[in-house]
Amino acid sequence: MRPCALKPRCYPNAPARTILRSIQKGARDMVRDIAGTDAYVISCREQKKVEMLFAHLKRILRLDRLRLRGPTAPETSSSSRPRGPNLRKLAKLIQPIPQATTA
Repeated sequence: MRPCALKPRCYPNAPARTILRSIQKGARDMVRDIAGTDAYVISCREQKKVEMLFAHLKRILRLDRLRLRGPTAPETSSSSRPRGPNLRKLAKLIQPIPQATTA
């Protein structure tokens, strides 16, 4: 293979061209490999469901602020918030009781 004829014009003061490679290149390659798997697609789908529940809690139910005080307040508050959507799902599953009509 012959050297490039334009090298003296492109790199007049350098003996050779250097190509920088990031130290994170191996990690990026591994992430790209994982992103092509079926498990990754399923994981993204499940993550979206969870994120949508929290978005609903924050936007529609206005639970965007921490209302409790004290050192254990965040744990108590965050553990009770996911129960709300579960209760809504349960209410949808239960058949409504037919109302008795009076004549």
